[in-house]
Amino acid sequence: MKVHVPKDGLLIPNELLEGADEVEISKEPGRIIILPIPAQNDPIFNLGKNPVKCHTPDGAEKHDEYLYRQK
Repeated sequence: MKVHVPKDGLLIPNELLEGADEVEISKEPGRIIILPIPAQNDPIFNLGKNPVKCHTPDGAEKHDEYLYRQK
């Protein structure tokens, strides 16, 4: 898609933004990058909000040791 760039800049159609509420805009030599920011209802944002209680005070620091130690 080619468009003319008016004095005030461009308006990007919503269908190109995949329904994003926000975008991140950056500039590199020879290109402008517009990245949609995922909506906050993405499950990845809920990771760690409801941690498992294991009654181990050093579980965060030594989680590999607890997960992989031989029994």
